[in-house]
Amino acid sequence: MSPDGLALIGPLALAALRDTAWGVDAVGGLTLGADPISYAIAYASANTDVPIRAFTVRKEAKTHGTGRLIEGPFRSGDRVAVVEDVITTGGSALRAVEAVRQAGGSVAGVLALVDREEGGREALERAGLSVLALARASDIVARLPAD
Repeated sequence: MSPDGLALIGPLALAALRDTAWGVDAVGGLTLGADPISYAIAYASANTDVPIRAFTVRKEAKTHGTGRLIEGPFRSGDRVAVVEDVITTGGSALRAVEAVRQAGGSVAGVLALVDREEGGREALERAGLSVLALARASDIVARLPAD
């Protein structure tokens, strides 16, 4: 959530999305991990020819007000990328995918900052989802300085 992190991740993730054939209208995922990433992507896209909206999937629907599970400018019919900070089991992404589908959206794929390489990618792919991770845990560990 730091300014430096948002300034780095937003354009990097936007470029990665644009390199896919997903053609998304919006990005978002289960709060709280997906929120800063989704907002950074939306902000990075603001002055482009095709801005991308960001949304948040609540863990539970509100019991008052609109009672919605998805907050933000999500629209029925949107093609979305579900966003994750890290993929471990894939459970959070699958919850967000279900919420998007129930609200009338279609899921182009899952975009994660880090794939922890603990079976989550495979679980998402078994569910028929494309997965794009900006880094793998082994990439990060390989770059850590030796003690």
